[in-house]
Amino acid sequence: MYQKLARLHRSQKGITGLETAIILIAFVVVAAVFAYTAISAGLFATQKSQEAVYSGLREVQSTMEMRGNVVAYKGDANISSTVGKVEFTVSLVAKGKAIDLTPNYVTAGGALVTSGLENPTQISYYDQNVTIADAAWTLNFIGKSTDDYILEENEKAVITVWLHTYDGSAWAAGSNPPFLAANNVGTNHTFTLEVKPPAGAVLTIERTMPGYLDTVMDLR
Repeated sequence: MYQKLARLHRSQKGITGLETAIILIAFVVVAAVFAYTAISAGLFATQKSQEAVYSGLREVQSTMEMRGNVVAYKGDANISSTVGKVEFTVSLVAKGKAIDLTPNYVTAGGALVTSGLENPTQISYYDQNVTIADAAWTLNFIGKSTDDYILEENEKAVITVWLHTYDGSAWAAGSNPPFLAANNVGTNHTFTLEVKPPAGAVLTIERTMPGYLDTVMDLR
């Protein structure tokens, strides 16, 4: 009788040990699944964070820079002999990505007319009196160019921002926007231009007019 009970007791121990092993294996499998899920989620989050960082860097990194000074041109008596247009030259920074500088205006026979083209790059004008989100501007390349509106490496583009309209021989106030209308830029006047390409940092230009307006003024 004692031997039968001993054998039964040994059988119960064996069953308990097997169940314990199964439970341990189940815990290991579940832990492995959770660990894999956590690692995968962590890698995914890291990748997304890296993409966000690189995207942010692309947005804040300047891809365009000014070359030389800003030049202002005085208009005629039709706009009270104030500034008619402002001109500056830009180029890409080293290894910078090409920028579409399709302008919203062109000159035809000396007169300023709309280009009829979509301009991915906008130029804003603002001062203490007026803000223009998309001012009128034209584009000309100097030196090497590929005969298009794309600013590429080793190219220089002259951007002219027209504060008032011009018919080839005389100035007029123009409507606001994209022109200043009755809001003239005269002596000691501070204004800001912002060149906003489709991607990359905004190029900000702030200048103050001198106390006397010449025909052509170099605004250093």
